[in-house]
Amino acid sequence: MSDFARANSSPAGNCRFAIPKKGRLHEKVLEMLKGAGINFRREPRLDVALAVDLPITLVFLPASDIAKYVGEGNVDIGITGMDVVQESEVEVDHIMDLGFGKCRLCVQAPVSENITDVEVLAGKRIVTSFPALSNKFFQPLDEKLGVETKINFVSGSVEAACGLGLADAVVDLVETGTTMKAAGLEVVGEILSTQCILIANPNGEHKDLVDMIKRRVEGYITATKYQLLMYNVPADLLAQACKITPGKKSPTITTLDDGGKAVSALVHKNDLSKIMDELQVAGATDILAMDLSNSRM
Repeated sequence: MSDFARANSSPAGNCRFAIPKKGRLHEKVLEMLKGAGINFRREPRLDVALAVDLPITLVFLPASDIAKYVGEGNVDIGITGMDVVQESEVEVDHIMDLGFGKCRLCVQAPVSENITDVEVLAGKRIVTSFPALSNKFFQPLDEKLGVETKINFVSGSVEAACGLGLADAVVDLVETGTTMKAAGLEVVGEILSTQCILIANPNGEHKDLVDMIKRRVEGYITATKYQLLMYNVPADLLAQACKITPGKKSPTITTLDDGGKAVSALVHKNDLSKIMDELQVAGATDILAMDLSNSRM
């Protein structure tokens, strides 16, 4: 085995963890892994990297291939979109939703056609990068209407197909809708809502590692959503203050030397300023907010 091939392989016994090598999910996944304490160093031109202090080999793959690799056991766990998992039609364990990469897989048609009922497109030409999901969506419509929808696969630039006269409609992902609108298309039907998820091979040999990765990722996700709010409050105002800050489970309360109470509670980042205002009006003092780098709940 050459030095390059050896460097681009996984040590025996390591858990092989597939992540997107580029695209819209890549940077988000790297940020999450760093926050979860899964650190690594990737050498130039290599598609594998060894985690620091953990028996994990990160494998960088196209997001569209990850579900198949996990389902067939070529890698043990992976991160990709729910849309990819369903399109790949493989059996995997859905470990957890990751909360980013959210979008919709939709049937889109030219605005100029003014199509309001997706049934109109049954029996027409559909271009997509998701032929399995598209066939599954149109099959009952075809059976109902006695027609056959022609599903044609393309690997990219799906939105251009209608303008080029290659399709009557397309099936593609919609995140913000900017690309769709620029191509003169609009949504006429939704096939599924999707987001980035963590998946595992059902017959994998690294259950303990998978559980540890899940706990770390859950802790990081919680830390990105919440801040720790700390304040002091007179004892007779404690009940009112705790109604404002019930915490994720419950607030932590300690008694001060003067008989007052020190309270700490997790609050959602989106609500932080409003809650701090309400606490001050309620009589709380020394109100401080702290960022979290990670957590375990």
